[in-house]
Amino acid sequence: QVQLVESGGGLVQAGGSLRLSCAASGRIFSAYPMGWFRQAPAKEREFVAAINWSGGSTYYADSVKGRFTISRDNAKNTVYLQMNSLTPEDTAVYYCAAEREPYGGVVITEALYDAWGQGTQVTVSS
Repeated sequence: QVQLVESGGGLVQAGGSLRLSCAASGRIFSAYPMGWFRQAPAKEREFVAAINWSGGSTYYADSVKGRFTISRDNAKNTVYLQMNSLTPEDTAVYYCAAEREPYGGVVITEALYDAWGQGTQVTVSS
């Protein structure tokens, strides 16, 4: 089983930037696609970004495309989410997740992820 620990959340003003990190342990991190999801108050959790096992392919939700960048460092067992031009609508708890099948492409379906971090709060003030 894989363990995921997010960090890097916080309070930022609109227009600012944050970089989230997700450190993984417990299985071969480099073999698995990874994703970021978020859940705003009173809303369902939604897909944000995903990256394939090698880092060579990424996919973004329309709402963050051009502002967020997902990346991974397999040597450090870490996946990142660089968030720029933040708006109050980006306020949410952000979760990283590991997909259940190794060596796959990008995955946007939440049900295909079998390991989740505890989440990190991102708050964007106007």
